[in-house]
This record gives sequence, structure tokens and C-alpha cells, in this order.
Amino acid sequence: MDKNSKIRKINKKKKTPTNTVTTKRICNAMVVMFIILFLLIGRIGFLQFVQGSSLKEQAFKQQTVSRLINPKRGNILDSTGKSLAISAKVDTVSINPSRIKDKTSELTKIKKEKVAKALSEIFELDYEETLAKVNNDDSSVQTIAKRVEQDKIDKLKAWMEENKISAGINIDEDTKRYYPYNNLASYVIGFCNNDNQGIYGIERSYNSYLTGTPRKNCYIN
Repeated sequence: MDKNSKIRKINKKKKTPTNTVTTKRICNAMVVMFIILFLLIGRIGFLQFVQGSSLKEQAFKQQTVSRLINPKRGNILDSTGKSLAISAKVDTVSINPSRIKDKTSELTKIKKEKVAKALSEIFELDYEETLAKVNNDDSSVQTIAKRVEQDKIDKLKAWMEENKISAGINIDEDTKRYYPYNNLASYVIGFCNNDNQGIYGIERSYNSYLTGTPRKNCYIN
């Protein structure tokens, strides 16, 4: 056996342990990866099938806000069928301050000021008070104007479309009490408070018959 053959045999013997260590490392890494993958799949399955319904309910509660909407109150008629008290459709405007935002804090500030200015001008409100409501991110819903006539609602919708602002401003259906004959027999007919509840006369005596069932509107917060 020549000298070169001996050197090649020695080199082969030296390489064998290195190959074995490398193979073991690869096997160990694959085992670790499979364990991690198995744990991740188990965790996802636990969240999906065990806690899925509970987490979904919690997320819905965090992301939505419900607001009580007054029902339409029944009409009061005289013996000939003429209306003495009627309820007409109006709207209530509210905002979700946390949803009025932009890409940066500076742009959000400008946007909130723009919204406050528009709301105060359309509904003839104090600007500073309106701005305070718009900036109140701790509150889920702030009421801006109750029982608003259709012409002002049309102005608000036109402004929102023109400025491409939709999120954060809510327009809810509401009702307003009207008395066609003004003060005629007002002591007998009575009147309602801001919550659409009768507090005098027939309005109070038959309140349980005239009032409807409140309902809720839900918004994404």
C-alpha cells in the first residue's frame, strides 16, 4: 500500500464523525420545528374550538356601541278623527369621537376641528362645546342634536359627502311630537318631555297606550 492510499483512508476516517454530528443537528432541528408547529396548531385549535365563541362575543362588545332609539308615539284623535297630537319622523345626530381620525395625530386634530365647525354651524351650536364632544375620545357616543328637521339632516349629509367623511357621525331615526292646533285644549291633551314620555293631561294618563317599544341601533366602534 503506497503512502497516498494511507492518507486517503485517514481522511475518510476523519470526515465520518463530522458528517454524523451534522446529521444529528439537522434531526434535532427538525424535531424542535415539529414540536413548535404542533404547539402552534394546538393553540390555534384551542382558541378556535374551545374559546372561539367567548372571544367572538368579547370582540363584538368592544367594537360595537348600542344606543337606545325612542319609538314612535301613537296619535291622539278627537271624536271626529282629527289629529290633536301626532308624531313625525325626525333624526338625532350623534358621534363616535374615537372613530373621527386620520393618518397622523396632526391630521386627526384638523379633521376633528373641521367636523366640530360643521356640526356647530349646521345645528347652530356653540363651537367650543361641540369641539369638546368631538375631542372626547373616552366616550363611545356623544349626542350632538336631538329631533333634527330634515333640511338640516340634508345639509349634514351633503357636507359629509363633499368632505368624504362617513365614519364617526351617526344619523338615527327619531320622532318628534306635534300639536296641529297649537295651544288649543293643551291642558286636556297635555305634552311630552324630551324622552317622549307624557307628563301631563291625556299624554300622561294614556302614556302606556301611546308609547311604543324602544329599540337599539348598533355601531361599529
